[in-house]
Amino acid sequence: MSGTASFVLIAVPSYRRPERLGRLLTSLAGHRDDVAPLRVEVLVIDNDPEGSAAGVADAAKAAYVPEPRPGLAAVRNRALDEALARGADALVFIDDDEVPEPGWLRTLVAPWAAGEADLVSGRVESTFDSPPSAWITAGGFFRRVRFADGERMPVAPTNNLLISCAILRATGIRFDEGFGRTGGEDIHFTSALHRRGARILAAPDALVIDHVPDERATASWVLRRAFRVGTTTARGDIVLTGGAARRLTRRVRWVLVGTARALAGAGRWLIGVVSRSVSHRARGARLIARGAGMAAGGAGFRYLEYRPRNES
Repeated sequence: MSGTASFVLIAVPSYRRPERLGRLLTSLAGHRDDVAPLRVEVLVIDNDPEGSAAGVADAAKAAYVPEPRPGLAAVRNRALDEALARGADALVFIDDDEVPEPGWLRTLVAPWAAGEADLVSGRVESTFDSPPSAWITAGGFFRRVRFADGERMPVAPTNNLLISCAILRATGIRFDEGFGRTGGEDIHFTSALHRRGARILAAPDALVIDHVPDERATASWVLRRAFRVGTTTARGDIVLTGGAARRLTRRVRWVLVGTARALAGAGRWLIGVVSRSVSHRARGARLIARGAGMAAGGAGFRYLEYRPRNES
C-alpha cells in the first residue's frame, strides 16, 4: 500500500437473505472503527431483481447498488467496477451469510498495508443452524484447507478476501462470467492473478463464521457440491492453459486424475462398509464425488449448481 492509501471498500454480494445480511451489516460497524484512520465503506450489491436487500442496506447506512445480470461472477465484477470507480485502494469481499470475529478487518488489512501482499485470504469456519449428521462431520465436508499465518497461497476463495486495487488496475483481470452458473469463479479469478505474479498471503486470524442452513447440511447437497468443485477445478485449470495442444493434454490429465481419485474413493467406501466405519464411508463418498467431478470437468462437462438468479 502506498503512503497515501486510505480507502477500503467492503463489498457484500447478496441474494434474498435479508435477515442474514442485516446481521452481517450490524457486525461490520465495529470493524470500521477498528482500522482507523483508514476510511471504510460498505457496499451491498443486490442480485435480486426485487431489491430485497435495499431496505436492509439503508437501515444499516450501507451503500447499495443493484446488479441485474444474474450470477455471482457478474456481482463480483460489479464490485470490481465500483471499487475502481470510487477510488478504493483495496476491495474486501465477505458473504452475506457470514459474521466476522473480533479483529477480523484489522488482521485482514495488515499484510496489505505493510506491502507484503496483493491479496490477503482470511479463514472461514462453519457453524450450523442444526447439528449436522455424524456422516457429514466424519466426512469433513465443511472442513477447509488450513494455511499458516503469512503462508503464500496459489489460489483463494472470495468469501473472506482482500484484493489490492493496484493489482486489479495493473492486470485488468476480472471474474469469468462463464462460471456464473457453475460456481468456481473465485478460484479461477485468483488463480489468474497468481499466474500474473500476484502475492496471495494467508491470514488465518482474520476469521469469519459461515452460518450453514439446514438445507445445505444434507448428504445430497454436500456430495453435489463436492462434484461441482471437482468440475470447476478441472475446468478452471484448462481455461487458463494456453494453446490447443496443451489444453488437450490438461483435459486428458484431469480425466485420468479424476478417475483415479474416484476409484480410490470407491475402495475407501467399500472398506467403510465392511468395517462399519462411518469415517471411511463418508470420506470415500466425498472422494468419489470430487474425483468424478474432476473427470467430468476434464471431459468438458459443466455442472450448473446455480440456476439463473432471476428465477424464483
